[in-house]
Amino acid sequence: MKSVWVGKEYNSVIRELKRFRKMDTHFDSGKILGSMCTRPHPVAIKAFEMFIETNLGDPALFPGVREIEERLIEAMKNLVSAPSNATGLVVSGGTEGNINAIRIAKILSKKRKIILPEGAHFSFHKVASLMNVDLKFVKLDENYCTDVNELETVIDGDTAAVVAIAGSTELGTIDDIPSISKICREKNVFLHVDAAFGGFVIPFLKDIGYRLPSFDFRLEGVCSIQIDSHKMGCSVIPMGMLLVRDKKWVNSISVESPYVSTSRQATILGTRPGASVAAAYAVIKHLGKKGYKEIVKKCMQLTKYTAKKLEEIGLELPIKPTLNVVGVKLKNPKKVYEELAKLGWRVAKLERISCIRLVIMPHVTKNAIDKFIPDLEKICKKTGEI
Repeated sequence: MKSVWVGKEYNSVIRELKRFRKMDTHFDSGKILGSMCTRPHPVAIKAFEMFIETNLGDPALFPGVREIEERLIEAMKNLVSAPSNATGLVVSGGTEGNINAIRIAKILSKKRKIILPEGAHFSFHKVASLMNVDLKFVKLDENYCTDVNELETVIDGDTAAVVAIAGSTELGTIDDIPSISKICREKNVFLHVDAAFGGFVIPFLKDIGYRLPSFDFRLEGVCSIQIDSHKMGCSVIPMGMLLVRDKKWVNSISVESPYVSTSRQATILGTRPGASVAAAYAVIKHLGKKGYKEIVKKCMQLTKYTAKKLEEIGLELPIKPTLNVVGVKLKNPKKVYEELAKLGWRVAKLERISCIRLVIMPHVTKNAIDKFIPDLEKICKKTGEI
């Protein structure tokens, strides 16, 4: 391989980048069916370009994007019914948000045990290695949600936090967070809700009549919530937000930052892209709640259609879809995953629960599903799944 340090003419570099980009699967192809991300909304792309050089780690240089950040925090507080003394931290996504939430819980409690469901996001293993905490996993019930009865029995005097999921990475399930909140409130244990995926889905589905469990700050036991804008928020990567019930808790994880225009910083990242914040704000401002309701409504309609088509060809769903995520039960998900990839289809494999996963994101169309189902049927017949 030739050294990249040999200078090349501008057009030559662009041609090389285009060649690399052709290797990627594009959301517009309709063949990405397993990702929890989607093509950013055009207004997000435009906003990102406008604020590409801004750095929220040094806000005195960029007061405009700092004001956007403040407005975005208020908008997200409104979405999850946060109290007036709540605040938010703009983070790179679910991993960083989950790390910060557990940082707060550990400092407040001075304890080390974190209780979470078996289906929790893998970022919590990073949390454990970074912060010297002990993870205690609770089994899932028949609906792939946290077994609340077991959860209550394992909370003890060493527990720093409980993690509940609102839109699981595996199957999009929502824990019984009202019950978990009540337990945590009674036992005075910090409750963090990982709503990285569900945060931009559940509120809008509830608004249009879906009966789903509550997950937000109206539940008194909920202490923090992580939501990602780069998933169903239709914004650019990376962008998420950790909402915290009491702004004093954020002070507990902040450090002095004497070399920039902030006196203290609580986020893990020092340099933070203002462009991502501007993009997330732009989508919310443009779509409003009405626009998001339309998006999630269409996604759920297509989700139901997809589930019906899968069952018609003889495949089993582990559960009826809760959100716009469909699991397909298989004896050998890895083999089916590999065969689909040969045809260009990109799904997710969940070997832990012997499934493949489809996420019906805004870029997924009925036409794409109608092309996918026959290919999946042929592969499943060939591999003995049906």
